[in-house]
Amino acid sequence: MKKKIEIRKLVILAIMAGLSVALVFVIRFPIFPQAPFLEYDPADIPILIVTFAFGPLSGLVVTLVASIVQGLTVSASSGFYGILMHVISTGAFVLTAGLIYRAKKSFPGACIAVVCGVVASAAVMAAANLVITPLFMGVPVEVVRNMLLPVIIPFNLIKAGINGAFCLLLYKPASMLIEKTAKS
Repeated sequence: MKKKIEIRKLVILAIMAGLSVALVFVIRFPIFPQAPFLEYDPADIPILIVTFAFGPLSGLVVTLVASIVQGLTVSASSGFYGILMHVISTGAFVLTAGLIYRAKKSFPGACIAVVCGVVASAAVMAAANLVITPLFMGVPVEVVRNMLLPVIIPFNLIKAGINGAFCLLLYKPASMLIEKTAKS
């Protein structure tokens, strides 16, 4: 019986990773014209739902799988850089939100978890952009530093905030479906 449950969980994680990639394929657009490489996409919504349903480790696994598949297919132009930045951004989001939600499984707990995850993702991405973006884009650190407040930090707050809000709206119906699937 335990093996059957683990297989169902693995199937759900794979479906959510696939949904994450499919969402990027369908919905993806830049928010700030001065940084068209920073695109909004809803990929983190199914990943955050998985995190709330199964815990932060499952969220990190789906993040890694979805990031690699997305980086090799629908976002191939960003290559390793895109994969790495997605893992860092979403990893910070789901780890923070998942740990908080695991300690306080309620709607207010989920709201606090999402807000903290959004802030953690934006903070981690500010640092990651200072280190990684100059290498990827071949620009001085000062160019990236000058983009932090007007573009990079707001972008990450907006993207994670929208995805977190959608997760809060969709989690209850999705969790009921996940529970029903896991029990059948």
